[in-house]
Amino acid sequence: MSSDVLNGFSQVEDGLSRSNRTITARNQALYAQLQEFNQKNPDKGKVWLDKATEVRAATDKLYSFIDSLKFEIVRAADGEDADVKNIRNADNLDAASQVMLPPTGNKGKQLRLLIDQYRDYITSFIDDPQKADNLKQALSTTPKKTKESGEGNKKQWEETMFENMPTIAAVTLLSKLQNDIRYAEGEVLNQLITNVDLGDLRVNLVNAFVVPQSRIVMRGTKYSANIVLAAVDTTQRPVVYINGVRLGNDKGLYEVGATSAGKHEYSGYIEVLGRDGSITRRDFKSDYTVIDPLATVSATMMNVFYAGINNPVSIAVPGVPENSIAATMTNGSLVKGANGNWIAHPTKVGAECVITVTAEMDGQRTNVGSTTFRVRKLPDPAPFIATTDAKGNPSRYKGGRPFPKAALLAAKGLDAAIDDDILNIDYKVVSFETVMFDQMGNAIPEISAGSNFSERQKNAIKRLQHGKRFYISKVKATGPDGITRDIAPMEVIVN
Repeated sequence: MSSDVLNGFSQVEDGLSRSNRTITARNQALYAQLQEFNQKNPDKGKVWLDKATEVRAATDKLYSFIDSLKFEIVRAADGEDADVKNIRNADNLDAASQVMLPPTGNKGKQLRLLIDQYRDYITSFIDDPQKADNLKQALSTTPKKTKESGEGNKKQWEETMFENMPTIAAVTLLSKLQNDIRYAEGEVLNQLITNVDLGDLRVNLVNAFVVPQSRIVMRGTKYSANIVLAAVDTTQRPVVYINGVRLGNDKGLYEVGATSAGKHEYSGYIEVLGRDGSITRRDFKSDYTVIDPLATVSATMMNVFYAGINNPVSIAVPGVPENSIAATMTNGSLVKGANGNWIAHPTKVGAECVITVTAEMDGQRTNVGSTTFRVRKLPDPAPFIATTDAKGNPSRYKGGRPFPKAALLAAKGLDAAIDDDILNIDYKVVSFETVMFDQMGNAIPEISAGSNFSERQKNAIKRLQHGKRFYISKVKATGPDGITRDIAPMEVIVN
């Protein structure tokens, strides 16, 4: 037999071993459920736990016997130091026959008789004929006709399983058999749990509950609520009546159109049929509130928009997720960001911006409101000289007070911005003039190099005495709206 085939059997054996561990753990969990129920209700649970214990013992006994057969086969192939998990002579064709078949062994017949006994025993617990038939087929030991047996003859089950079978193949087949009996054990444990009837009304308090998706709904949408009875039998659906009318479905789902705003109350009762044929009834009542569609739109910075720049806006609709909200704006553009934040970019000064909000509710897009904003032109910025304070922190000198000459000479030039604690917008200075006075009082203007001090301006500043002052005028600055404007002059006092 090729090494590829032997490796294939090894992989199947590993997979079956893992599967057996998984099924064993699942069966242990089912057995634990029966133990737990028996602790809570021994009068009703003991009979089923006792049956489960018998099934568990019978399965473990057969499972262990098969384990012993696997070891014997591997020992016949590898010797006394055999290891089922590490078979050295996996292609040995004699070991399986030596242990399982006459004249050297007869364990195959013994295994067949034990499987027949276990099959008849285990299927006696299964009520479903289809499931019982599936288990019988999985655990079948019926003799099979083969080419080698000749016309009209059939080999015994153990001969077809183990005659001339490589050691690794025989071990794999036995692991498959262990898998089948663990599966059969699990089917019986599930059947026993079903027989316990965990859905039976055995609690000391049973009440009706109304579980609405929301008590507040918008006009034009639907109010939805699940009406349930605690501890009901899932195989016996309760019957729900609301305001004297039977609910049209067996899921307890109550839906009514929300056509008018305000508080709406309703009541009813639930009927459930008991195992003894008696009817248990529980009353309930609840209410819900319908509100008109409402959208909240607010400017993050203020209650107006400024033309030509990005204006942050927050948009939300109560009870509607963010991804179901859409909005449009007149006189500009509106772009959606994250977490309900939007950016409004108005264009025309003096005209209004109207933001209209829609939301998707119950599969339909609904208009939920609109808000109007005024559009203003950006205010003029203020000029300043960028510098640093004694601690190295950035500072803005806006004139009107003494300014160190060294800091003035270290500055590149002039900047401008709106920084009034409401807006924080930088402008680009295009040009400016400095105006200084000589000893005769004559004004001497000098033109900047763009936003920077020109060499002539710097030389004039160097000649200034402490306490002297000069003026920065004819300042032109361009903002993010693209508009270049003349802004106010500033007075500089040299310290």
